[in-house]
Amino acid sequence: MKLTDFDFQLPDRLIAQTPAERRDQSRLLVFNRQDGSIVHDRFYNLADHLPHRPLMLMNDTRVIPARLRGHREDTGKPVEALLIAQTEPGVHEALIKGLGKLPLQVQLRFGDGRLTARLLEKRNGRARLALCHEGPLTALLEEIAEMPLPPYIRREASTSHRREDHERYQTIYAGSPGAIAAPTAGLHFTRDLLETVRSKGIETAFLTLDVGVGTFLPIREENVLNHKMEVENYRIPEATWGRVLHARSEGRKVLAVGTTTARVLESVDFTAPAKGDVTGATGLFLYPGRSFKTVDHLLTNFHLPKSSLYLLVCAFAGKERMAQCYEEAIRQDYRFYSYGDAMLIL
Repeated sequence: MKLTDFDFQLPDRLIAQTPAERRDQSRLLVFNRQDGSIVHDRFYNLADHLPHRPLMLMNDTRVIPARLRGHREDTGKPVEALLIAQTEPGVHEALIKGLGKLPLQVQLRFGDGRLTARLLEKRNGRARLALCHEGPLTALLEEIAEMPLPPYIRREASTSHRREDHERYQTIYAGSPGAIAAPTAGLHFTRDLLETVRSKGIETAFLTLDVGVGTFLPIREENVLNHKMEVENYRIPEATWGRVLHARSEGRKVLAVGTTTARVLESVDFTAPAKGDVTGATGLFLYPGRSFKTVDHLLTNFHLPKSSLYLLVCAFAGKERMAQCYEEAIRQDYRFYSYGDAMLIL
């Protein structure tokens, strides 16, 4: 498979720069794989389109404000960094704009000096930074850092946008901090909508995938099969594992909210009860030709061309049919990507 086979043209005006006024007012395209039908609706009517009593699983990871804007201590030149993950105590891997021009051991200052970082190493386009700060890093980042919005959201930074992003680039059910990108299919849910869904007998459960660079880094191989996903950590609570087994024993369908949830569910084998929470790391890459053994339905946003996420939905619903759905979404002026609209694939 060639990467260019998964390309499509998207007008810039359809790339959502801000979230919908209300989370559940996003549009919803419902695609039925059995008969090929497409229905247009609003997300607040999601429950009307769900099959009988599915088990709906959601990724409850919490996005960390991990984008830092500061300056070099020696020259005062501005610098922007995205913290990816802690690799050892006090040391973080990061993406830095203009990393190639930075000398080793340069000192960077963020948040009026409340956080400093020393460049220890440059490797494969990434930096290793030794961080120095007082108190818990997570609490400090909440105060001085920005939410790690994807690069296709291009707008001037403002205090109002920062406040909005801290709230809206986060699901209402987010738990422990660990992600540097949001599981965007979950951004559409409100508490009232979840209550409505549950009142109709639809069971919900949670798992965690700490979304990292493995999810959003672009595919750089023209031969899709040569692409390697970076691993991301997951946790499936024992109770959630049991609910999956129970649903399958009753013949009920499993609905994955988001591609990150789907990747976790397809990375494990639900063949026996779990003894405690199930944890691990997955680098599973789902592309056309790969089968799905657990996920029956998928709720997802509209993704970038040639991305691993678009290949995943093509694997789930078929490449030609997804191309047709995306063409229809473009014709109907759906909003794309993280702050965009949603698709339910039955």
